[in-house]
Order: sequence, then structure tokens, then C-alpha cells
Amino acid sequence: MRVAVDTSPLAQTRAGTARYLNGLLRELERRDDVEVRRIASGGPGRAASLVRDALWYPVGLPRRAQGVDVLHCPTYRGPIRSSVPLVVTVHDLAIFRHPGAFNRWSRLYGPQVIPRVVRAARRVIAVSDFTRRELLDLLGVPEERIRVIPNAVDDTFVPEGPAADGDYVLTVGTLEPRKNLRRVAEAANRLGVELRVVGARGWGAVDVGGNGVRWLGWVPDDELARLYRGARCVAYASVYEGFGIPVLEAMACGAAVVTSRGGATEEVADGAAVLVDPLDAAAIADGIERAAAERAELSRRGIERAAAFTWPAVADATVAVYREAGS
Repeated sequence: MRVAVDTSPLAQTRAGTARYLNGLLRELERRDDVEVRRIASGGPGRAASLVRDALWYPVGLPRRAQGVDVLHCPTYRGPIRSSVPLVVTVHDLAIFRHPGAFNRWSRLYGPQVIPRVVRAARRVIAVSDFTRRELLDLLGVPEERIRVIPNAVDDTFVPEGPAADGDYVLTVGTLEPRKNLRRVAEAANRLGVELRVVGARGWGAVDVGGNGVRWLGWVPDDELARLYRGARCVAYASVYEGFGIPVLEAMACGAAVVTSRGGATEEVADGAAVLVDPLDAAAIADGIERAAAERAELSRRGIERAAAFTWPAVADATVAVYREAGS
């Protein structure tokens, strides 16, 4: 089977979408039953992103994908018409739930184009059951076209290995409004503990640094694993996620995790994390204290839970979706 994969998102991010795409491609390219053609357009930056949205996805990508059995768009940015059977992965629908957390272009582009891209797809991959329900509720995608394939965790993230020094709470994610960094910082400040923030600068004028907060920017995975292992706990109290890969990585490293109640990260943790109301800084602070007190048990449950998420399993399930779409 010949599959074209749009790898353009790798020019834009190193965060969750890139982790998904890199992990999936690595496993697909090891297989004998799939021939992967990587196709992409442009580089980083807002101008390149606008060109991709305006020209690459509606015109360039469908042309470049001719001659394959399936075209896979690993985000909901894709063609609204495709003569090649189309598979689209949806990581979240935050643009519909929290439009104010996005820039003006995304607010204009998303509601107009995303529903049409999803309708054009023969199969839609949701990265969690939470995201599956969002596709049903917000976009009315027929349930028979949705397949749930969770993300996975890379081999770098294991409990064995060096741990960072210091007494700190760690949070990980691109600096953007729905990551809820202000309340997490307030919670850490209430407890008098340092908050270390790992993540590239994003959008929405999110400011970090000072007042007990140390922004580390992007760090390589071996350093990130070291930070997970050394943390008093990992606080990932995002307002909205479609999956929450840092929760999975932190659990795989044996960290105690605090995360948001009622969304996809609760699904990912599945009883292996302390759940809190992300809109209440006092509740987040209480969660941090509880996670530190229950660290040994949370670590044991988290390691066990994370072991269920592997990239070979993701690739197996994804190839099965390709065969459905191409048949």
C-alpha cells in the first residue's frame, strides 16, 4: 500500500502534533506492507503557514498526492476535496470550544475549513475517546467514520535514568492561553515551590518568568525526561486538551501527575493522576500537595498505565484505517 503523508506540520511545531507524526512515521517506515511518501510545503513562521492554508492544502497537496492509495493528513488541515482516499487525524477541537485562545487567522480559518476537511475524509482518526465525542457533538461526523487511536510515548521516557536537582513543580506545553499557566503558577506560588515551565513560545501573549517561575523554553527529550523524574510532581492543568502527551510522558518517567478533571487528560491518566478543577488555583495547589504525598503509589500506577501506549500499536491501528479508507 502506498501512502502519502503530509509532513508540513513538522515545520511548525515540536509539540504534540510533531510527536505524533514523528512516532507514527518512524514505525510506518519500518514496515514492509506500507510505502510511505513524505510530502510537505514551506517552512516555519506565520507567512509560510498562511501560504499553506491558502494554496498548499486546497491545491498543492491533492496534486502531489496523485498516484498513491491513501493520503493521510496528520492534522485537520487538509484538502476539502481529494480524488485520493483521505484520512485525517484530529487531535482536538479547541478552536470551536475556546476560539478566544487562538489568533485571528485561526478563528477565521477553523470554523470555515475544518468541517469541510473532515467531511472530505473517508476515515477520521481521533486521538482519544474525548475527541471522538467532540467530533460527534461539534461537527456531526458519522460515528462509523471515526476510529480512536491514542498517542504513544517514546522510549526516552522511562523511570530509570538521571533526575534533575531541586524542589520544583514541572509543567510542559507551548505557551498559549489554554495551557492555564497563570493558575498553575499561582498554585505553585501558594505552596512556595518553584515552577519550571518547558515549552516553546506560542501565542496569546502568555508571559512566564519571575515570581518563582523559571521558563526553560524547549529542551531535548533526554533533558525533559530528567526534569520529569526529578519533579515534586508534574502539573498539567490545561483548560482543554484532545489528549495531553505530557501526562503520558510524565507517567512513563514515574512522575506524580496532577491534571484536569473531566477531559481527555483524565482519560489518559485513567486513575493514575490527581484530578483537579483547572479553573481553581487553590484546587491545583491542593492537588500538588496530594500528588507529592502519594508520589510512590502514583508513580507505580502511572508507569503501568503508560506501558499500554506504544508506537507499534499506533502504526498497526493506523494501517488498518488506511486499508479501510482505500478499499
